[in-house]
Amino acid sequence: MRGHLASVLAVSSWLVLAGLLAGCRGMASSPTPSPVPLASPTAIPLATPASAPAVTPAAPAATGTPAAGELVVSVYFPRGERLGVVRRAIPRTPQVGAAALTELLAGTSAEERAIGFTSEIPPATRLLGLDIQDGVATVDLSGDFGQGGGSLSMITRVAQVVFTLTQFPSVQAVQFRLDGQAVEALGGEGVLLDRPLSRDDFEQVLPAIFVESPAPFEVVTSPIRIWGTANTFEATFMVRVTDVTGTVLVEDYVMATSGSGTRGTFDVTLEVQPRQSGPGTLTVYEVSARDGSPVNVVELPVILEK
Repeated sequence: MRGHLASVLAVSSWLVLAGLLAGCRGMASSPTPSPVPLASPTAIPLATPASAPAVTPAAPAATGTPAAGELVVSVYFPRGERLGVVRRAIPRTPQVGAAALTELLAGTSAEERAIGFTSEIPPATRLLGLDIQDGVATVDLSGDFGQGGGSLSMITRVAQVVFTLTQFPSVQAVQFRLDGQAVEALGGEGVLLDRPLSRDDFEQVLPAIFVESPAPFEVVTSPIRIWGTANTFEATFMVRVTDVTGTVLVEDYVMATSGSGTRGTFDVTLEVQPRQSGPGTLTVYEVSARDGSPVNVVELPVILEK
């Protein structure tokens, strides 16, 4: 059973606001990587039944301090056609990578779907093994992983696995196996899996402004730390925090380490003084150079704590 980190009421309130939230916009293409020889460390089999039972994903309760005996991990799902992140509480375990993948394969919860999250990973996909050597995680998935979907679906599901595993410092890249066999391409669309893949290989499925923290439904207190990556014109964009009434609590410019075709990082801390604790919204957006309108808008529901 997955633990909850905060009141279910805090999360349920978001279902009323879910329709107001926008999906991610914007993309930048990345160059096609040069192939390198296949990495093939020995996979360690997991205790997985031949026919895995249905798994109900944990509800994304407002996340703050983990409960005793729990860890909080990041799990990556698309929102619209761009990747996003949610948090999941899991029992403390030395096999945290496998546990995070288990959460990923379980799919999205109702609350996450209500604000636009989906998954491109076929629901029948099972985790068969995971091994980490020299910064490369070799993940063995059932053949269901390669079934159905076009090019964007295939690229996105691979990105979901890569981003979920590379959140851990011990993993810089991910190599794929299906049913225990090394594969060089996925599906009829020919998504290349002939080398270990890193986050740098998936610019085409990232939003222009990719907020890694805070995640949706996360409890935030002032000062709020906001960090992630961005690829915007001249590396600048805006961040705004509003309360449940729409009152702007703070709005400011942010500059990433690079932009205008090159993805950079950002890490900013903002003072926010909410009138009371409760639902709020973190919005990031780029100002259009053409007419000054907001573009590449991403809205994330958060729980403001006074």
